[in-house]
Amino acid sequence: MIYGEVMRVALGALRANKLRSVLTMLGIVIGVGAVIAMDGIGRGAQESIKTRITALGTTLLTVTPGQIRGMGGVAAEADRARLTMDDAAALEEQAALVTAVQPEMSRQLQIQFASKNASTQVVGTSANYLEVRKYELLGGRMFTTQEDVGKQRLAVLGPAVLQNLGIENPDAIIGEQIRLRGIQFTVIGVLKSKGQTSPFQNPDDQVLIPLNTARFRVLGTDRIRSISVLAVSEARIPESMAEIQKILRREHRLPRERDDDFTIRNQADFLTTFAETSKVFGSLLAGIAAVSLVVGGIGIMNLMLVSVTERTREIGVRKALGATKGNILMQFLIEAIVLCLVGGAIGIAVGSGGAMVLSRAFQWNTAISSQSVLLAFLFSAAVGLIFGVWPARRAARLDPIQALRYE
Repeated sequence: MIYGEVMRVALGALRANKLRSVLTMLGIVIGVGAVIAMDGIGRGAQESIKTRITALGTTLLTVTPGQIRGMGGVAAEADRARLTMDDAAALEEQAALVTAVQPEMSRQLQIQFASKNASTQVVGTSANYLEVRKYELLGGRMFTTQEDVGKQRLAVLGPAVLQNLGIENPDAIIGEQIRLRGIQFTVIGVLKSKGQTSPFQNPDDQVLIPLNTARFRVLGTDRIRSISVLAVSEARIPESMAEIQKILRREHRLPRERDDDFTIRNQADFLTTFAETSKVFGSLLAGIAAVSLVVGGIGIMNLMLVSVTERTREIGVRKALGATKGNILMQFLIEAIVLCLVGGAIGIAVGSGGAMVLSRAFQWNTAISSQSVLLAFLFSAAVGLIFGVWPARRAARLDPIQALRYE
């Protein structure tokens, strides 16, 4: 038989058993679809995080409290070392290789406007927050250093806070009164959106208030969550980190033999951690893909084995008419590969559509990679080839005389 006839016979056999072929392809469709959807959501989240980290600026350094390890190496939240306003003041006064110091403290609190209220992150920070964290104003203004020193009750709202309070026009809230923990504040500005980087963190859902106001009137604590610092240049980041370390060790009176009770991280550290997380996430996806497609491949092998048994007489007739072992082998391999390729194509469409639906429903970023689509398609073809070899060889080895006698 010529190759065209072998292809025609193989496709005809699949059309003759449409329902069984469709049910067999489901394993491949589900496996490829799940991988494409998860890969799209994962890549979208990774791109959003990477963009956000890069947008913070390459010279941004972040100082956070370290852990004080107790017995067994376990540290609870209460065991975290302290960062205080004195530490921020020391960095501002003594550090020569930094251009800005921005301490902040925060807590999840209720915000009330008119008859509506919502839960949001209240951040007490300094007047240079916009400069250091690369935020922009959509309307109004930021509070000044003098207003911070004077403990003024002023607030700058993130755009998500306005949505939660049902406010459509940002200008409508400027100059209005809100309440935080029962204390009245005047809204003086609204931030531009930064975009949500994950389902668990939204930088737009926050209220900025002067640091001293938060310290003395709202939160009642001297402990700060972090200190953001801008180094003088990207090239001098290592020197800036060393200088910060020296100043904070001296402030905390740490002896030479003791480790730092704080952590200094730059954007490269965040990107490195991000890359490592992405690698683990990619390995997880690869494992899911392997398991799903192997299960689908087993289903196809099962179908082909059943097909060989049911079509034993047909195989005997074809061999009696001159079909070679190679023709029979190719026929059954084509059937298996076509099932996997069609299932893979449908799975790619289902996965891409599923990623788009999730993106619109939950406002997640998605990014379908052409490399992932091609890899899934080729892998599904490989599954058909691998799991179709045994049934095809079994069909090709049938003795024509015994096959013709098969009932």
